Amino acid sequence: MTRPSAAGGQRGEPPSAGPWLWGDARAAGRPRDRSPARDALPEAVLFDRDGTLVVDVPYNGDPARVVPMPSARAAIAALRDRGIPTGVVSNQSGVGRGLLTRDQVQSVRLRVDDLFGPFAVWAVCPHRPEDGCGCRKPSPGLVLAACERLGVAPRRTVVVGDIGADVGAARAAGARSVLVPTPVTRPEEVASAERTAPDLLAAVRLILDAAGPAPEPGGTR
Repeated sequence: MTRPSAAGGQRGEPPSAGPWLWGDARAAGRPRDRSPARDALPEAVLFDRDGTLVVDVPYNGDPARVVPMPSARAAIAALRDRGIPTGVVSNQSGVGRGLLTRDQVQSVRLRVDDLFGPFAVWAVCPHRPEDGCGCRKPSPGLVLAACERLGVAPRRTVVVGDIGADVGAARAAGARSVLVPTPVTRPEEVASAERTAPDLLAAVRLILDAAGPAPEPGGTR
């Protein structure tokens, strides 16, 4: 995930008050069975975009620069094979900073969907950190909006990301989380994470093998 910088600019339309939502419920998938093992699985898994699903290119508005992270496509396929809906929750402060337009964010989204297959929901925060919105991670707004769109319970949802803001958003929403560290992940974020995995496929295997109750909703850190 791109961490904020001091860059600014004036470009494109002002961001809306809430998150941007895209997706197609037909991509959500359906349970393959109704067994007790199925009931232990999450109802949905939500992924951070930059540095988690795709290589982090700061403030990227160019679909040609979208490159999947190692094992990312196999990880998404494993979840879909079990009928678990997948979605994306992404901070895109480049919009609020005037570095990106909505059309550019949309074009990158479409490229990601083309590479992975359509995600059932996208929830994107276009605001700057100083805007004080409720959707920018580590606030819970993106996770809650994605869960509402999918019709799933946050406590039965898992968020996968690469920095503490992703873990914090999950915690604040009452969801579970898996941190997949990258070179930008801070040591204290790794130390305080609920669960960690070396790559996305390992994260998904952990989710499928060790589904359990979510922590109580709490504050962000």
